[in-house]
Amino acid sequence: MSFEIGLWLTKAVHVAAIALWAGGLLALPFLLAQRTGLEGAPLHRLHALTRFFYTALISPAAFVAIATGIALLFVQATYVEWFSAKLGFVGLLVGLHAAIGLSIVKVFTHERRFGKVAASFFTTAQLTAIPPILWLVLAKPDLDAEALFPDLFAPGNLAHLLKPLTAWVTP
Repeated sequence: MSFEIGLWLTKAVHVAAIALWAGGLLALPFLLAQRTGLEGAPLHRLHALTRFFYTALISPAAFVAIATGIALLFVQATYVEWFSAKLGFVGLLVGLHAAIGLSIVKVFTHERRFGKVAASFFTTAQLTAIPPILWLVLAKPDLDAEALFPDLFAPGNLAHLLKPLTAWVTP
């Protein structure tokens, strides 16, 4: 198999995994919202379906998307600002993935519910992360980090910016 075919197959798997991951994450709040008022066998069926969906489909898709993305790092120019921005949004998506996984555990214990506010929050947060990832990858905009954040690259400025986050560590 030639290098180009392997590259295109890796990209195809990457795109398919991202589609399954993102679509699955968007579907989960609607599944969890069905929990309200259920008891007995219907509750157990919904719980089993939701956990199967998360652990057997969405999480492996996330793993494959990230693994193939890392593999593609080695053959593409990734030292550009749009790529760094994309990774920031992917990090947000990973955080949302973990948060909704914890919600699955909480919703199905001790008669908890997943209301409209929680469903709206997760859906909105995911729709805040997914479209920018797609736009950044497809448009590959010429972002100028120094123009967007002029003081970020000044010597010693990172310590100044992180001081509020690290103040509890240092006296």
